Amino acid sequence: MTQASATPKATRRQHDREIVALAVPAFGALVAEPLFVMADSAIVGHLGTAQLAGLGIASALLTTAVSVFVFLAYATTAAVARRVGAGDLQAAIRQGMDGIWLALLLGAAVIAVVLPAAPSIVELFGASDTAAPYATTYLRISALGIPAMLAVLASTGVLRGLQDTKTPLYVAIAGFVANAVLNVGLVYGADLGIAGSAWGTVIAQCGMAAAYLVVVVRGARRHGASLRPDALGIRASAQAGVPLLVRTLSLRAILMIATAVAARLGDADIAAHQIILSLWSLLAFALDAIAIAGQAIIGRYLGADDTDGARQACRRMVEWGIAVGVALGVLVVLSRPLFLPLFTGDSTVKDAALPALVIVALSQPICGVVFVLDGVLMGAGDGPYLARAMILTLVVFAPVALLVPALGGGLTALWAAMTLMMTVRMLTLWLRSRSGRWLVTGATR
Repeated sequence: MTQASATPKATRRQHDREIVALAVPAFGALVAEPLFVMADSAIVGHLGTAQLAGLGIASALLTTAVSVFVFLAYATTAAVARRVGAGDLQAAIRQGMDGIWLALLLGAAVIAVVLPAAPSIVELFGASDTAAPYATTYLRISALGIPAMLAVLASTGVLRGLQDTKTPLYVAIAGFVANAVLNVGLVYGADLGIAGSAWGTVIAQCGMAAAYLVVVVRGARRHGASLRPDALGIRASAQAGVPLLVRTLSLRAILMIATAVAARLGDADIAAHQIILSLWSLLAFALDAIAIAGQAIIGRYLGADDTDGARQACRRMVEWGIAVGVALGVLVVLSRPLFLPLFTGDSTVKDAALPALVIVALSQPICGVVFVLDGVLMGAGDGPYLARAMILTLVVFAPVALLVPALGGGLTALWAAMTLMMTVRMLTLWLRSRSGRWLVTGATR
């Protein structure tokens, strides 16, 4: 039964199966990623406060640096999925290899910057005299693993484009276990201290990159795709990634502005903000998993010249986003009394967080639409529009957020501004999806 002849109910079931098959493993892989930092923190925390503080600074810098290059996964997913839809697996894997080569080049460039500049970077972020040496040590060693981290991002994009999210889940789980074992052995067994934690993370990341490369290389050999770097292909991957880089930087700027505003509100508010932001990020994993499915599915439909299938899949994924958003919102409201005591016993912090959490709960259906449509447009290769839309969102959000302390607003008002930001994103993405201008078919956009 073809897409055109299928009944609406059968079509919805088909989309549901595809979404679940891709989104559930993707969610598992997404959740596994922050566990790296949590494991490192738990192990290093027993060395002392200065070591843990140093780890906190260095890991924040590394996480930020790597997240800036997340376009390696997004752009590669869309490009590979299009070629899969067009039935050209050789070109799909060749495109994926270009993304991996770009990741390795960018990783080498980051190492060249971070190694000599590590002490200055740590000082810039206000590390204390006791924590700074540990932060510098961890940053310098961990920077050696950045090419592997970026290769993991690009390789993940290759497999997602090939409609495979299970392999990234297995690799992520294996990487987490290896990281934990290596950290314990090197930190305490080999008595290397915080340096042992850094080396453990580097080795685990390199192992993950090697596992991905084995899978991709086998696929390349099976389909006769070249493994050699291609200058034109690498340049095309970089060009596709630039708009997504602008989008990511704009989003990071929004989050930094929100944190800076919360800091002005007082210690209790910034503490509550960090707790809420952690929860917000966790909720985002569930919604981002649907977005990842969207990238892979939409790219494949457009590559196959099936605009009707792309539209129907988009509509169904939006319905999923809203439903999951509503469920997450209800979960947040019900779990507030249980969630906050896990992070703080300070009644002032709890009082600041409780009403703000209600705002977060109410905004989850909006977030569901935003994440899904973001993934749909990424899958369509509509990066330039996403960049412009995020810049507009930043322009709207910044003055509103900065007015919160000036007008005597508190943390609830700040998270109302965050909800406004997500609403602006939803409107810009919804208008684009309605226009149909993203429905560009073919193996390349």
